[in-house]
Amino acid sequence: MKIYTKTGDTGETGLFGGERVQKNHARIEAYGTLDELNAFVGLLRDAVAEPTVRDTLLEVQNRLFSLGAYLATPPKPDGTLIMELDIRPEDTGLLEAAMDAMDAELEPLRNFILPGGHATVSYAHLARTVCRRAERLCVAMHQTEALDARLIPYLNRLSDYFFVLARYLSKTLGVAEVTWKGR
Repeated sequence: MKIYTKTGDTGETGLFGGERVQKNHARIEAYGTLDELNAFVGLLRDAVAEPTVRDTLLEVQNRLFSLGAYLATPPKPDGTLIMELDIRPEDTGLLEAAMDAMDAELEPLRNFILPGGHATVSYAHLARTVCRRAERLCVAMHQTEALDARLIPYLNRLSDYFFVLARYLSKTLGVAEVTWKGR
């Protein structure tokens, strides 16, 4: 099977179900950003040694792929969903439990933190910022067509997870957090 189809050469792409849309359509922007986030999470997972964190990141990658599939599948013209969102309360709970466990080992946050100090820490911050962009794009999309109410809270919690993970990685890697210093 050839990867290239040439069907996107005019600036359009196909959604699941066959509908053709411009490549800058809100759905494409949203699930494309989730795909970008998934790539950064893979990079982060490859850089982390701790098995528990690696397992959580792999679970996140699977959920992000499912979120992308959900966004790539518009409802039928009558509003009937072709694909349900595959996010459960325990998925958000996993992120919260992981944050609580990491946060228990960290000093209280007293300063704004800048990305840096170690490449792995910076990867976590990259994932956080791309996650925030994905969340903004999903919020914008939700203003024109209803999305499942679990999607945006999951992305919100996920970006929080990446922030706490960056702090935790600084600690476990033995590097100082880079704090913001105003003039």
